[in-house]
Amino acid sequence: MKTILMSLALTGGDWVIWALIASSILAVAAIYDRLKLLREEAAALVSLRAPLLAVIDSGSHDAMEKVLSSHPGFASRALAEGLSHLPRGPQAAAEHFAAALSDERRYLEHRLLWLGTLGNNAPFIGLFGTVLGVIKAFRDLAQSGAGPEVVMSGLSEALVATAVGLLVAIPCVLAFNIFSKRVRDLLAEAEALGRRLGAKAHGGERRR
Repeated sequence: MKTILMSLALTGGDWVIWALIASSILAVAAIYDRLKLLREEAAALVSLRAPLLAVIDSGSHDAMEKVLSSHPGFASRALAEGLSHLPRGPQAAAEHFAAALSDERRYLEHRLLWLGTLGNNAPFIGLFGTVLGVIKAFRDLAQSGAGPEVVMSGLSEALVATAVGLLVAIPCVLAFNIFSKRVRDLLAEAEALGRRLGAKAHGGERRR
């Protein structure tokens, strides 16, 4: 085991840098995917809000179904799921809407776990590469018997891994925080529409 660990340590930190670069490419793809999706979902929710509020005030079940079916997006899908169970009562509709919204949350948050994990751990991965580079630099010094210039050169190269780790982590953390807040805002807006629909249903029941 000790021999295996020593062999790993003497590989240096170059492979760690390449692993971070590969991870950053995947992170960029995830950021682009989530940015595009959340923009589309936000636009769909904006276009749904006004016509849905208008038909909610009218109280027409068929009109609400027509509006929801004609608008794409996670909010339309979740609200349509709740509306389809409205004949069974407002409580059943609310529960199905909440379940559908929970499913949509997972859809909106897809790939955010990757960004959060990479953002939190990339600095440590880079530090690991730096430690490997330092070990290799001192081993080279011991074997060659050269001056401190060899160590300084090795240390400067080893520190690149830490820099790359930070360079990867910072955009991932920023993107994760921004996207997480955007997802919470979208879900809150959808939930507000669901509450309005539920309030109208309760009002209709009391009138009957």
